[in-house]
Amino acid sequence: MKIPRLLRVAAILVITLATIPLAAQDRQPTDEQRRKAEELRDYVKANYTKYEYMAPMRDGAHLFVSVYIPKDQSKQYPIWMQRTPYTVAPYGIDNYRASLGPSESFAREGYIFAYCDVRGRGKSEGRFEHVRPYVPNKTAPNQTDEASDTYDTIEFLLKTVPNHNGRVGISGTSYPGFYATMAALSGHPALKAVSPQAPVTDWFIGDDFHHNGALYLPHTFRFFYGFGRPRPEPITEAPPLPPATRSPDGYTYFMQLGPLANLD
Repeated sequence: MKIPRLLRVAAILVITLATIPLAAQDRQPTDEQRRKAEELRDYVKANYTKYEYMAPMRDGAHLFVSVYIPKDQSKQYPIWMQRTPYTVAPYGIDNYRASLGPSESFAREGYIFAYCDVRGRGKSEGRFEHVRPYVPNKTAPNQTDEASDTYDTIEFLLKTVPNHNGRVGISGTSYPGFYATMAALSGHPALKAVSPQAPVTDWFIGDDFHHNGALYLPHTFRFFYGFGRPRPEPITEAPPLPPATRSPDGYTYFMQLGPLANLD
């Protein structure tokens, strides 16, 4: 019996992709890559000053923002934002990121970079909600969503950060891409550019966790093992990855696991 061509292609992809994690574990940066990374890290620290703020929201919550401002004050700069649930670490005004913006070109061109912990994540106050729904017709200050939090954060930055040119852009990939999408709904007049890349959208149809109704167990487990842990108060470090992600044989791990009650 002939195997349909589509099934043959699927089988080849499964076999090929199954080897990627093992290959990635063996791949190490070259000396040249290390040298360039160190040079960029030194450039960021030499050319930017880092500030940290707790930006007030309309409902009284305060969200953490880490801002990098060019030391060259001879001109004004646009503000580039990223809002993330993955923490904006490293924290502390003397602890700098190794790179800034979506690419090295942004850091060398010169922007004001604002990294924001979303509500209920990292050092931000409030309660976190996955893919928080948009509230189109807000009637009270306690009605907030990611669009209103973006609006209030932009307002804070424009009033607080020196030497900006009044223009703001935001980008993000995956979950930060969702927050970039929500920023487009904020309606803030200073927001001039929005770039969501492969954003989280609908987890129940075909995005990440459910593929046409089927639960993608390894991915779901790996993500929620750390990300799904309760965070009763602000934190400065992300939770550890689950043991399964450190094993090349995830199939055996889940077969031997038994019921979910066996997890810590």
